[in-house]
Amino acid sequence: MTKCLQTITGRYPHTREALQHPTDATRPGPARRIGRTLAFVLPVVLVLSGTLAVTRVNWSGSPSDPVLTAADTAASAGTPRAVKRAPQDVLRDKLLTELQQKNPGVALTHLQEAVNGRPSLAKHCASIARALGEAAVRVYGPTRAQSYARPVCDTAFATGVAAAHG
Repeated sequence: MTKCLQTITGRYPHTREALQHPTDATRPGPARRIGRTLAFVLPVVLVLSGTLAVTRVNWSGSPSDPVLTAADTAASAGTPRAVKRAPQDVLRDKLLTELQQKNPGVALTHLQEAVNGRPSLAKHCASIARALGEAAVRVYGPTRAQSYARPVCDTAFATGVAAAHG
């Protein structure tokens, strides 16, 4: 039994001092520390980067997703798509058609309603009213077009009539 204890105590440090200050043989080297750090950090980094990559993929199939670049959109679109027009351009065309089919008064009323309903169109109101005034002169002549003038968008309609007449 004593021989067994001598064998065990001879191999393993049993003093408090030996346990607190390991020898160079028992201390892990820098390669082992780096390996342990990578073993812990690398899976976390891979999971996070994979999660971020999945969130950046356009899963909807629609090329209008803002994540896609212009080159991705051009490459993924097999057929040409219609360019989306600005709301003021759509409104202008609608009102010009209405002016021709009905009269400038109806178009000006609808312009005022559109601006009241969508305040973001207010900055385009004068240019739309001016375009309506110019179109009214072409369709109705200067005198009749001027009779439809209203204070919609600060007399821009009348300015358009005068510009087309003069």
